[in-house]
Amino acid sequence: MIVKKEMIAMLLAGGQGSRLGILTSKVAKPAVSFGGKYRIIDFPLSNCINSGVDTVGVLTQYMPLRLNSHIGIGIPWDLDKNVGGVSILSPYEKSHDTEWYTGTANAIYQNMEYMESYNPDYVLILSGDHIYKMDYESMLDYHKEKGADVTIAVMPVPMEEASRFGIMITDEDRKIVDFEEKPEHPRSNLASMGIYIFSWTALKEALLANKSQPNLDFGKHIIPYCRDNGRPLYAWEFNGYWKDVGTLTSYWEANMELIDIVPEFNLYEEFWKIYTKSQTVTPQYFGSNSAVERTIIGEGSEIYGQVYNSVIGCDVIIGEGTIVRDSIIMNGTVIGDNCRLEKVIAAENVTIADGVVLGEGDYIENDTRPDIYRDGIVTIGEGTVIPDSVTIGRNTLISGHTVEADYPDGRLAGGRTLVKE
Repeated sequence: MIVKKEMIAMLLAGGQGSRLGILTSKVAKPAVSFGGKYRIIDFPLSNCINSGVDTVGVLTQYMPLRLNSHIGIGIPWDLDKNVGGVSILSPYEKSHDTEWYTGTANAIYQNMEYMESYNPDYVLILSGDHIYKMDYESMLDYHKEKGADVTIAVMPVPMEEASRFGIMITDEDRKIVDFEEKPEHPRSNLASMGIYIFSWTALKEALLANKSQPNLDFGKHIIPYCRDNGRPLYAWEFNGYWKDVGTLTSYWEANMELIDIVPEFNLYEEFWKIYTKSQTVTPQYFGSNSAVERTIIGEGSEIYGQVYNSVIGCDVIIGEGTIVRDSIIMNGTVIGDNCRLEKVIAAENVTIADGVVLGEGDYIENDTRPDIYRDGIVTIGEGTVIPDSVTIGRNTLISGHTVEADYPDGRLAGGRTLVKE
């Protein structure tokens, strides 16, 4: 039986997000914690349900276990439906031409049957790794009004930054007349957000015509094909908050923006809620000597020390006499007594023993990946153990079960990398 849906969403969530370094060594980027109790994928999923899109295919590939268990059958987003709802779409073995997803559009092409089963008029293509609130219904209204076959969400960026993006060149009616991928001398400042609405007939035709292209991609193959074959392309301008949390620095900044006195991105709006799967039901506990300022603290966390300008996940323990500043501490992490943490990103289930100092001293370039571990951030991988009374400098990476002997004279100098199995 074919069920008719006006618009379905295809959410690309298979990426590793390698520029997030150790944070994505065991988990897909869309499943990384964000804003305390949330995960990055909660934001596009919440946008879908807030926009009235109730059929979402989530395309997973890299390290999908935590992402799959987080999404489940979609209950937190009201996507547990008999018809539609959320479906996890992983690569699978076929009688011939079996392959991994090799590009954004190839992943969509391999799920033609799923899309066909809803006989949609329109298909919304989304990325699972951006933080934003967007009404896809308004974008669809615009798509219909313009008689478009492809509508691309664009965002004005400063002209000096335009060369970092795919740039759309439009006429006065916002019809796309040309586009350039990371141009040296940009002719426009309208950057593609990687969010597309396709009329189903146009998408299907473009996917079938280009299916044999290696690493089939929307920007490189599908959109140029639509333009070259006379399909009308339009740009829909978005002026709200949108953050690509693709690097450790932008990830840290986006979390810190949540705790501004008047946050640019508000997690607490009644009319546009962000939904998530919550496994913790116990309340927070604050000890008699605790102090907390400008901080998000997740359910089940116990705070006995002092926390300033930080984002703390669920089931975190911060010991007596410990001071945490400008840091992101993810779910299940335990920090002992009398520690000092400054500008730390600690992944899930980290154990930091008593008397540890993280983030002090000079800014020295990281010795393995200075492009990732930078801006003074101390990054701690998931499940890491740090022993008593060690001092760790800035721009460092620590991962694994470390012991006293790993820290000569009780120190790890700034810019050093310590990774153990």
